[in-house]
Amino acid sequence: MVILINGAFGIGKTTVARLLSQRIPGSAVFDPERIGFVLQRLRKISGRPVEDFQDLRSWRRLSVLGVRAAAALRPHVIVPMAFSDLSYLQEIRDGIARFEPRVHCFCLVAPLPVVRERLSRRKGWSGAGDMEWQYRRAAECCSAHEGAGFGELVPAGDRTAGQVADDLLERLKEEQT
Repeated sequence: MVILINGAFGIGKTTVARLLSQRIPGSAVFDPERIGFVLQRLRKISGRPVEDFQDLRSWRRLSVLGVRAAAALRPHVIVPMAFSDLSYLQEIRDGIARFEPRVHCFCLVAPLPVVRERLSRRKGWSGAGDMEWQYRRAAECCSAHEGAGFGELVPAGDRTAGQVADDLLERLKEEQT
């Protein structure tokens, strides 16, 4: 089974994914952002920088391959990622569905002010320019996620990451019964 956790930048996807992994035996978290960071660095070195690695078809293909490799090793793979472009999310979902029929997609949602507050508490980011980009992308995600297709909506604004992880676990159990 592959569990995609979509949501705005700063909403808590990675934290929820780690907590969910602790609650699902045999699961692993696969974070495709790591592939994206490498691709961005390579493009910058080559003089062909890209603002968002999701725009790279190679990132989308490598992400699907990464999920496939993780799924070959573990029965459950949890993938946190912030999609605001529905076609990119669908490309990833379709790619995963070729090797794993059980793909669940959730979208964590919260009001933009809550997401901005969470982003402001992040540590380890490179600077003001990086934060401006994240704030802009968070706003794009919050707006896009008001529409259909980004996954089963899961309220995350007024709950802890543990509560959200428990909610996802209950939703997964309900689908299996």
